Amino acid sequence: MATNSSRRSFLKVGLLGALALATAGGLYRITRPAETPGPFILNDVARAVLAAIVPAMLKGAVTTPGDIDAAIKRAVDAIHGLPLSAQKEVQDLFALLALGPSRRLLAGVPDDWNQAKPADVAAFLHDWRYSRIALFQGAYLGLHDLITGAWYSHESTWAAIGYPGPAREFN
Repeated sequence: MATNSSRRSFLKVGLLGALALATAGGLYRITRPAETPGPFILNDVARAVLAAIVPAMLKGAVTTPGDIDAAIKRAVDAIHGLPLSAQKEVQDLFALLALGPSRRLLAGVPDDWNQAKPADVAAFLHDWRYSRIALFQGAYLGLHDLITGAWYSHESTWAAIGYPGPAREFN
């Protein structure tokens, strides 16, 4: 009989605790104004993430540190062209990838982005591209479109992909 009453007490305390947490969370959300998203800020960590991802994403199209810097600048310019809410999501993605535990668990990259091995970065991109989790696929596709779209939209890269440029009008 004592076991039965201790189980009930445990369940009651657990339910009361859950109710208290839910109430406190609701009050916090009500009393705190919604945060308005600001423009994307390329900090050192986001730069390191991009510097590791760009060569893997562009697969040989960037060969020098100058090319990587140019690709990062173009990607950041593309991010700044997004609505503020989307810029916030990209900022959050880079913040998530910057954290050591999430970098290891979600991306499978054991080293900091500055020391990340190209094989680890390529494996991370492959895993997210073909993940069964739509959120990872969406994050991969967003990174892919921002990096490759920004890189190949520049006229200096057109010859490498055989694009002659826009058709000229006949006068």
